[in-house]
Amino acid sequence: MTLPDIHKLYDVVDGTWPAADYTQTGPWLFRRGAGGGQRVSATTACGPVTGEDIATAEAQMTAMGQPKLFMVREGEETLDALLEAAGYDLHDPVTAYVAPVALFEGKRPPPVCALLAWEPLAIMLDIWAKGGITGGRIDVMHRAPGPKTGLIGRLNDHPAAAAFCAIHDGVAMVHALEVLPHQRQQSMGKYAMYELAHWAARNGASHIALVVTQANQAGNALYTSLGMTSVGQYHYRLKKEGRHEP
Repeated sequence: MTLPDIHKLYDVVDGTWPAADYTQTGPWLFRRGAGGGQRVSATTACGPVTGEDIATAEAQMTAMGQPKLFMVREGEETLDALLEAAGYDLHDPVTAYVAPVALFEGKRPPPVCALLAWEPLAIMLDIWAKGGITGGRIDVMHRAPGPKTGLIGRLNDHPAAAAFCAIHDGVAMVHALEVLPHQRQQSMGKYAMYELAHWAARNGASHIALVVTQANQAGNALYTSLGMTSVGQYHYRLKKEGRHEP
């Protein structure tokens, strides 16, 4: 089975983790994040851009009250070079992983280890909050059109993890998988992925995917060990306050 490529996964990210609103002006797509984090606040290019276009985008992001933040995708080397020359720092490179849901067909978590729930339960909100997933990011989950679900993980008769998953164009994307520190290294992340893959299959998805920062060594090791395939990357370019063009 052919895997979805990275360009499709860019659309799946937007479809399952949507910004509060989108505005296309000239060669730019602006996202209003409303406190939902950089994935829903980053500006992306819709076509070729120039240095003058970057200055225009900066003015728009400032007017929106957002940081000067761009998402740079594969094939956008010219944009990347322009941003670097304009004083933008490389920020949070991300790898995208995907697998057919059939990969998990015979794999199940232990009983009562991974339970599905939507709307989010209070314990899920508490686990997410411990990982910095609060307010605006929870609002992103509510905006996702679905099908969607949350997951609560349990180990040793105690709460262990929370996750969110939604489907767009036949691909289930996992977001906000958070395992409590004292419950890590006990396969909870693996069990969560098993349960979400089965949910995805029941709801018509052919593939399951996620994106993870390259700095998250434990996450990258987990998804590789599950047999998921890296299909590409993106990264951000951020201009910090007080940083100007060289």
